[in-house]
Amino acid sequence: QVHLVERGGGLVQPGGSLRLSCVVSGINFRLYPMNWYRQTPGKQRELVANISSEHKTYYVDSVKDRFTISRDNVRTTLYLQMNNLKPEDTAVYYCNVYHRGNQFWGRGTQVTVSS
Repeated sequence: QVHLVERGGGLVQPGGSLRLSCVVSGINFRLYPMNWYRQTPGKQRELVANISSEHKTYYVDSVKDRFTISRDNVRTTLYLQMNNLKPEDTAVYYCNVYHRGNQFWGRGTQVTVSS
């Protein structure tokens, strides 16, 4: 069974940093592209960043040069380093993987950027 568990959210002031992590089990982690999404109330879930099995990365324009996605295939853990956070980054952040025709999600971690 596939499990994804996110950690690392919290309250931070504008300009601050947070590092999210997502521990993944139930798949051969190193073979799968992994995603970070975020969602705010009343809006669709948005893809924030993606990392391929070859460590190629993609970022939505609004987070380029501020966020860094990475993976540790030994620890089967996905990371999202978030710097220079802005109030508009406030959201629940989810880890995601597509496996055997299904989308799998963690429960999410709340990130709140406010002074």
